[in-house]
Parts: sequence; structure tokens; C-alpha cells
Amino acid sequence: MSTTQARGYSTQEVLACWLSREFEDGMSLGCGQNSGIARAAVLLAHLHHGPNITIGMAYTSTNLFNVPQIGYFELESDQRGARWGESVSVDETNIPYRKRGIKNGRFFIGGLQVDKYGNTNLIGIGPDYKRLKVRGPGGVATSSMATTTKTYYIILNHHDRRTLVDKCDYISALGHGDGPDTRKKLGLPGGGPKYCLTPLCIMDFEEQTKRMRLKSVHPGVTVEQVIENTGFELILPKEVPTTELPTEEELRILRTRIDAEGWLRQ
Repeated sequence: MSTTQARGYSTQEVLACWLSREFEDGMSLGCGQNSGIARAAVLLAHLHHGPNITIGMAYTSTNLFNVPQIGYFELESDQRGARWGESVSVDETNIPYRKRGIKNGRFFIGGLQVDKYGNTNLIGIGPDYKRLKVRGPGGVATSSMATTTKTYYIILNHHDRRTLVDKCDYISALGHGDGPDTRKKLGLPGGGPKYCLTPLCIMDFEEQTKRMRLKSVHPGVTVEQVIENTGFELILPKEVPTTELPTEEELRILRTRIDAEGWLRQ
């Protein structure tokens, strides 16, 4: 297996490759067709080092290891997914892979706003919920999945002070609440967010306080840039490394079998 670092990559490709290393062989993982980085990370883990990972995609549960190229679907319920499916559900409340997904506990969440404890807001922005300045899609399953999954990942398309805020206007998916004991006091089975991935950096959550902490910065990004574009005080380690880059083999699989259209390079 090649470990040589690749050249000429996009930030989205860096994030997809980095995140793919979180997933182990034998897992059952959901794979949303419109989730970009998360979709690529799940499929890359499967095709690169997880031949026994079961993929839940477009209402099918399947193994895609020998599929030469996995294209994008127009719809989540695209029937083309059935060509690979080992099982298919037409009832979205009874999808086999979702049940197994709780056991393995991996999920992906975005947000209009994210605060220092990893609480996310997909409801809207503005003090009056009846007259929102920006209206979001709502919870769209993130409320329940953030509660029950073992751990989840926050993936953001923007890193600025409007997105990373000291306090969310509303909370659609609970992260670590207002500190380390919040989820325990509420009796929530899930462990909350593990990482927050942005176009500038990767952040995790400090063990004692559950506040967001800078883990790495992407190539060409400085710690000062991250601080300047974050609306709360980040916990800073003594040394901040550069985010681990894709290998040539990871990038080859990503570009030929998962993202041949090049969406992650746009």
C-alpha cells in the first residue's frame, strides 16, 4: 500500500482522505449522496482499506469494493443503487443500514452556526424565530442522530465568524451542550461530536472542558488565520501540525472510482 504523499490536491480532497482514516474494516456506514466530503470519505475507507465495510446508500445495503466506479445519484432514492444492493428498503423508516449505523455510531452534520461546544444550528439565523434573517432546512434528522450515535463529525463549507459563533441562535443538534456534563445529565447515549472539519483546519474537543480545540491547520493556513476567523476563543495546543495530506494511492482511488466528475476539485 502506497504511503507516498500526493501533490496537487484540493482542500476538500485533503479532508475526505483525512476523514476516511477514521473508519475501520467491518463497519456499516451510511453514505449520503449529497454530503460531498462525508460521502467521499466513507467510500474511500471502503475501497482503500475496508473491503468488508457495508455501505448504506440510496436505500440499499451493499458492499461496493469491486464496483469500478461509483457515480453520483440525482436523488437519494435513485433506483440505480439497487444494482449493487444486497438488501433494499422502500420504506425510509425501516432502512437496515440505519439500524446498524447506530451500533457503529458514525454520522455527519453541517450547520449554519456552530458554537465552541459543538452545538449546531440548522434552523435559522436571527433573534426572532418568526422572522428569521436566514432560514435553514431544520433538523433534517440531525437532532435524533446527534443524540443516539456513538460519535459524529461536523463538516463545514465555511470558516468565518458568522458560522463559528460563541453561541448559536438555535440548537438543532446538541453537541456538548454547555460543558462536559450536559449529555450525561440529559441521559443521552451518544458521545457527541469528535471533530469539526472546515476549509481552514481540523478541530477536536478538549477532554476536560469539551470546548473546541485546534488540532491541525491545512497547508498554507496559519494559526493566526484560524483565530481571526473564529467567533470564540479556541483552545490552542503548544504545537499545531499541518493536516496530514492524501497519499498518491488515496488520491488515485478518489479521482478514478469515487469522484471521477471532479466535484471535490471545484
